[in-house]
Amino acid sequence: MGVIASPADLQFALRMKQPPDLFELRLDCLCPISKNLEKKFSRLSARGGTRRDERTPLIITARDPREGGMGNLSLQKRRDLLLRFLPRAKYVDVELRSVRAFKPLLAQARKKNVRVILSFHDFKSTPSSRSLRAKATAAKKHGGDIFKIATRANKSSELGRLVDFITTKSTDLPLSAMGIGKLGGLSRLLLARCGSALNYASLQRSVVEGQLPIDLLRSALPR
Repeated sequence: MGVIASPADLQFALRMKQPPDLFELRLDCLCPISKNLEKKFSRLSARGGTRRDERTPLIITARDPREGGMGNLSLQKRRDLLLRFLPRAKYVDVELRSVRAFKPLLAQARKKNVRVILSFHDFKSTPSSRSLRAKATAAKKHGGDIFKIATRANKSSELGRLVDFITTKSTDLPLSAMGIGKLGGLSRLLLARCGSALNYASLQRSVVEGQLPIDLLRSALPR
């Protein structure tokens, strides 16, 4: 999956001859150009083909500032951005901590057959395996279609907990996991091979430490 987190990323995505399976639109990062973004939306989602069912699916997210979001956007601003772009999305990503605040938005998503990714980000550490399993259970309870985590992985023990989270499933909910930090790059390759449902890569410049370029991720994974 390619992450679009800047105007330069957007232009790069529009030029790609071989787009990824998914694009993620970081609307918190793209907020300053959101008015112009709509004009390019159709071109972006059509990069995978000419028919509607061949288009590259889009994930939209407006990240909470407490979990790495840019621009210090208010809850209302994030909600407005997501609602605005929801009709064109295949998935919407909302933090697990924001589920209750975004309940009406998630209801709209389900009416429009937009799948829900519930996510959790910890830039300081990787919580215990027990804590991660509890969060996955909560994501399932709140109706998530996929649960995604991104946590600090500077130590082998933290990487081990991420691998355990993916390989020892405590729920039938599809899981996605990735590391941030010194072992972030290694974690993304390893977790993708272990069955992570979504695997994120940068199109040009990485927005978080450990995020791999899309060509490197593609070449390292079996086809």
